[in-house]
Parts: sequence; C-alpha cells; structure tokens
Amino acid sequence: MNGLLVVNKPKNKTSRDVVNELNHIFSFKKIGHTGTLDPLATGILVCLFGKYTKLVNLITSYEKEYIATIKLGIKTDTLDITGNILDKKEVNITKEKIEEVFNNFPKKYYQTVPLYSAVKINGKKLYEYARNNEKVILPKREVSIYKLELLEYNNSIIKFKALVSKGTYIRSLIDDLMHNLNTYGVMQELIRTKQGNFTLNDSYTLEDIKNNNYKLLNIKEFLDYPIIELDNKYYKQIINGVIIPNIFNIKDKVIFTYQNKDIAIYELKENNLKPYLML
Repeated sequence: MNGLLVVNKPKNKTSRDVVNELNHIFSFKKIGHTGTLDPLATGILVCLFGKYTKLVNLITSYEKEYIATIKLGIKTDTLDITGNILDKKEVNITKEKIEEVFNNFPKKYYQTVPLYSAVKINGKKLYEYARNNEKVILPKREVSIYKLELLEYNNSIIKFKALVSKGTYIRSLIDDLMHNLNTYGVMQELIRTKQGNFTLNDSYTLEDIKNNNYKLLNIKEFLDYPIIELDNKYYKQIINGVIIPNIFNIKDKVIFTYQNKDIAIYELKENNLKPYLML
C-alpha cells in the first residue's frame, strides 16, 4: 500500500498517536507523518504509506500555515497553556503596537528550540533534560517567517495567522513576539491550516477514515513533476535503478511510469537522471 493521506489531527493526541490509530485502522505498519503537531494542536497532519514514507523529508520541507491563539499575561515552562506557570504580568499593549511588532518582525532569524520538544542533544531529547531538571544549551535554527497577520485582539487574547518555513516552532515564535512586546503570553490554541498545497478542506478526521470516507492520494495527484511513460528499453534500465542521461530535458524531478504503473521518481544530478525513489 503506497499513498498519501491528509489527516485532521484532533486535540489532545500526539502525532504518533494518530499514526498508531492509522496502523490499527489499515492493519498496516509502514506509515509516517511529515511534521509533528503538539498534542494541544489540531489540523493538518500529512501521513505517508508504504514506499511513500521515503518522501517524508520532501513533504516536511513544505511551508506551513497556522492560526494561533495567545493567552496574554502568563509565562510557562512549556511556552503553552499546558505548562507550569513561571510568572505573571499585567498586560498593557495596544492593537497598534501589536501590528507594529508583527510588521517589523524579521523575515528570517535564528529561533531557539523550546526546551519541551523532541529535538535531541547528545542522543537525548530536550524534554528529557527538562523532566530531569538537567541544564542544557538550547539549539537555535534558522527559520523563515513569510507572513504574520493579526486576526483578533482583546485584553487577554491575541489571535493571528502565520506562514512559516519548516522547523518553525509556533510556541517559540509567540515567545519571541511577546519579548518584542515586552509582555508575557503563551500558546493557547493552534491549528495547522495548510502544508504546501494541502488545506483543511483536503483533510479527513479519524472518524471519517474509520468509516471509510477518505481518499488515499497517488504521487501524480500531489507531486507537480513531469510524468513520462517509458518504452521497453528505458523501462528495463529504470526498473533496475540505472543512471541515465537527461534525454528528457528534466529540470528537477520526474515520475516514470510503465503501462500506467508508477515505476520510479528520478532527479537531475550532475546532468544525469538518478533514482530518487523506486516504486
């Protein structure tokens, strides 16, 4: 079984929980997801089946859109509403100031990875350091913030939309925004509304999937690469993973088919076409 399924992750489940449920529903083990969502978060979780799991890094690299809600006035150890409260502060900011900070926020910067995350340092996950009260230097990663849009503001809540690069932690983004606003605030709700071209309209709940109301996508339906039907000569080469000259004038990647069956994805490297994924 090869395919892609866009799941609408429910609240209070980990991304791994969702994959485990899919394993059970489909009686199929080789399933992976393409970008962790916190248990608190909902929305798009793109899952890959079978040989398509080799496309995880490709799909994970897509830009992502979120709608986030900030609870103002508190600071927690997890940077979200589920954590232990470390401090409180009276909020006194204006809508104009929030918009100013949003508009002037860097488009690219080095973001500190949150302590409560699964990123590994010296073979151990950061949240394990946190739970053991061990000190660790938090890594920083370059991320891109393509768009920040204020949707709603009252004295205790900020709601905004963000379009960001892969690897961006919205909890950390909120913490950085609060620092620029000289106040406290933590993530209260989060919805991933887009990943690449996938939207919530393309997604299915676990209940939908259990009721057989879903569509498993083929690579030709979600990868925008040229599709070339092979003749017998090139089929024999491609099926064996042979590197071939770029006679098809491919600019990046290509999907090869034979008798309407997907055979392989090849990519351009050093003026030749080389196997990227054998199907």
